Amino acid sequence: MTTSTRTPAGEMSATAARHLLLNMTPNGSLGPDGENLFVVRRGEGPYVDDADGRRYIDGLSGLYCCQLGHTYAREFAEAADKQLRELCFSPLWSASAHPAAIELAERLSRIAPVDIEHTFFSGGGAEAVETAWKIARRYHALRGEAGRVKAIARRGAYHGLTIGALSLTDDPGLREPYGPGAIETRFVSNTNRFGLAPEYTDDATYTSHLLAELEAAILAEGPETIAMLIAEPVQNRGGCITPPTGYWQGLRALADRYGFLLVADEVITAFGRLGEWFGGDRYGARPDIVTVAKGITAGYAPMGATLVSHRVVEVINQPGAVLNHGYTFAGHPLSAAIALRSLEIMERDRILDNVLGLQDHLARRMASLADLGIVGDVRGAGFFYACELVGDLDDGGFSDSARTDLIADLIPRRLREAGLLARVYNRSAPLVQIAPPLISDRALLDRIADTLAETLAEASARL
Repeated sequence: MTTSTRTPAGEMSATAARHLLLNMTPNGSLGPDGENLFVVRRGEGPYVDDADGRRYIDGLSGLYCCQLGHTYAREFAEAADKQLRELCFSPLWSASAHPAAIELAERLSRIAPVDIEHTFFSGGGAEAVETAWKIARRYHALRGEAGRVKAIARRGAYHGLTIGALSLTDDPGLREPYGPGAIETRFVSNTNRFGLAPEYTDDATYTSHLLAELEAAILAEGPETIAMLIAEPVQNRGGCITPPTGYWQGLRALADRYGFLLVADEVITAFGRLGEWFGGDRYGARPDIVTVAKGITAGYAPMGATLVSHRVVEVINQPGAVLNHGYTFAGHPLSAAIALRSLEIMERDRILDNVLGLQDHLARRMASLADLGIVGDVRGAGFFYACELVGDLDDGGFSDSARTDLIADLIPRRLREAGLLARVYNRSAPLVQIAPPLISDRALLDRIADTLAETLAEASARL
């Protein structure tokens, strides 16, 4: 009989390789021994431990979910226990509801953007986006404009992987394996001005340019065919891309002029990531619909939601109209109770104030990384930042060898060796991204910035 020499992580990795299909992963290349799988076993405060006991700063808040880190497990367990002892499940279906979902919908209406008063619950972000599309289509059809069957989204944007949400996601590598999109979508420029002409450093000039392009696209498609435009207040994919002053006000004006609905995808930016309950409030956004997920429960349970303005609901709720749409686990009592406790904790412990109080310090620390040779641009807001990397070619790109050596290997390896979990993109624009838990203090943010600086300085020296 032989004794296994694998670590605990290795044992679990081997089992996972045999039985578990991971998201967004080349599962077949994990290897028969599974040793290259990273297994997270527990969390505490802003840290997580792997299966072998090594500790890391959770520099991406899980996947932008763990707004409160892993600090409040006992409180969430108490909320879950209370709810499950009272009611484990009841659907929001056919004129039936339960108290936790009703209370949460009312609570969200009090912190939501202006005129957003209604909530349709779902299981996650992609479902929330699908719901936004269906509500937009239903709204227009009930107003006698059934020809509004197109959407507008932004280049490089990611809005989810279900078939409908995937249609709004600008990534051919994700879309093409599944055939034609379910929604005809026109993509327009996002708000990344890195590498653009110098005149676009002026907000007024850049905003005018972006809105003129958008209006031209609307007119080319036919305004009467556009159902909605969807955009993130700060676009995640492409690296924490912030909008210029006046951009969201311009989107609102065009939506009003041409009759389509404006959707703010806040799956990542809501619930404090940018220092506000909703990231769009930072930029004066006035959407008709808001999609949320991730931070709504601080990662302690799955949940998504589509928040809808009163003027839209007045139409879809007209006498005789039926919203033929739903999810079995939408507004699950457990998830609703967890979300309510999360909102309570964030308010009680002044979590938004922590982000607002430290955001300038983090901005300065991140901006200093632009002095490194490999860093072309640093951008972001609140506790949400990215460095766009530049390489060894004359146009700022990376040769195949540099991309393999630095982006795919050295940078992610060194960050993890230093005990920091961050996101390193090796597709399209190469990026390093952080989204720390909103409970992070100044010292932890400095550790994150120092680790990034040391790692990127080593990478710069190898260009």
